[in-house]
Amino acid sequence: MTGTTPWEELVTSALLGTDRRTPPADIGASGQDAPVALLDAAALHTLRRRAGLLPARAAARPEPAPHDDRRELPAPARRRLTQLLADRTAPAGSGGRRGTAPDLTELLPQWLTAANDHGYRAPAAALPALLDAAHVRNDLRPRVLAFAGPRGLWLARLNPDWKFALRGASGGAVLPDAQDTEAVRQLWEQGLFAERVALLAAVRARDANAARALLATTWPTERAEDRLMFLDSLRAGLSDLDEPFLEESLSDRSRNVRATAAELLSALPNSALAARMAARAATCVSLDRAGGPTAATVVVEAPHECDAEMQRDGVSPTPPSGRGERSWWLGQLVEATPLSVWPDRLGGRTPEEIVTLPVLDGWTDELHAAWCRAAVRQRDAHWAHALLGPPAASPATGPGASSLAERAKLLATLPAAERADWVAGFIAAHGLSEAFQLLGVCAVPWSGPLGRAVVDALDIARDGGSYPWSFSGVMGLAERCLNPAEASRLEILTATPDESEGSSPGAGGYWSEAFQRLVSTLRLRAAMLSELAGEDPAGASGPAGD
Repeated sequence: MTGTTPWEELVTSALLGTDRRTPPADIGASGQDAPVALLDAAALHTLRRRAGLLPARAAARPEPAPHDDRRELPAPARRRLTQLLADRTAPAGSGGRRGTAPDLTELLPQWLTAANDHGYRAPAAALPALLDAAHVRNDLRPRVLAFAGPRGLWLARLNPDWKFALRGASGGAVLPDAQDTEAVRQLWEQGLFAERVALLAAVRARDANAARALLATTWPTERAEDRLMFLDSLRAGLSDLDEPFLEESLSDRSRNVRATAAELLSALPNSALAARMAARAATCVSLDRAGGPTAATVVVEAPHECDAEMQRDGVSPTPPSGRGERSWWLGQLVEATPLSVWPDRLGGRTPEEIVTLPVLDGWTDELHAAWCRAAVRQRDAHWAHALLGPPAASPATGPGASSLAERAKLLATLPAAERADWVAGFIAAHGLSEAFQLLGVCAVPWSGPLGRAVVDALDIARDGGSYPWSFSGVMGLAERCLNPAEASRLEILTATPDESEGSSPGAGGYWSEAFQRLVSTLRLRAAMLSELAGEDPAGASGPAGD
């Protein structure tokens, strides 16, 4: 065997097959089968290629990972994290889930929140699995990146799959002292987007004027999507001092930036934009006293055009499909008008009285929906209460908000305790069939009255022979949101009930499994919280132990 045949010819013969491409005659001994000769020649060439391979130049070593001075996780909590991350690929939110084992996938977000609240740093060995989990689940990203800290951000630079971390939540960025102006300037001009967002927030928390000045230094050269994110960060601590910058942004070349600036300005009741919107809305909504004080009605005359000045102030001229132009413009004007305008405009009435006034010509839903959006934007709890009405009122005939989506947004403006009490009253009056969206805005763990209202409604549904799978979503919420201390009280519900006439076949077994899973999940959550608090009580591993 001479070994003079080029490697490329051997590869071609191997790919096509020796029957279709006869190997060169010099690769094998006389009389040797062609396939055997080809393999022998390939082995010889491979050995020569490897022997002659020159070592590659070593790549530059990365900078050492930055220091993270947060405290270390307790050992039981580290083991729990490993367990939760091992199950992270399980399908989340499976409504028809059977069995009594807790859904670890749904407990990982809660564990991360508690770990961040305690100020722990992520174990170095867990960082790859944490970043992988955040790669496939957007809902985990802010919590994972805060927990991973500066080392997680450092590691994310080394793997393209984790590049989301470089433009995502910025809790892990290592920031200079806000008073070190030179270091601040360098990071602002050269840092990753996540670091710049974190830097802007840190400087703004100390000195809002300095933050706006920093933003202004590079604003004209920022990409549109970055300008939008930076502008959105001004929501935290928004004040009248931000008005000049936001007013200038109304002329930005990006439509989304202009719209966000207008939205932020409308949340400032003393801004010039709010005053302009109020003047426009006042020409559209008025009180008709023709029938006397007790028979007053609201009259609406929607805008007939959307002029250039309205568009500059954030009014979108083109309605969505199926929506009329005039109603679309009216809704935007009322939404951006300070709610404090309406009591004087409508006869000195309170918000509770205003939302019960009849509105002529079928404008009630449009006007009330705009007031709902204004209450959410302006975080006005008084108007939110008025638009929600009493929890026992029918959702279809309430004083203001009629859709569950509107009610959920209004509830989010209320203090946590008031929010929970209102939803508890709603469930007591209407059951659980329409409560899922409302429960989603309540603080975790649920308050005692809210938790009891949910469990009582589930118990009533079970005893009534209701179709059990209809309540799987609420049951899943209860597993994550009920106070873990409720586990012992719920033990009685784990028994299989007698199936009543007309109940769904197998419903009793499903309800029993569901309540057993609820109890075991609550106990596991209690164990998780104890471990993160530095405790390691006997049996802390719960039903799905380490």
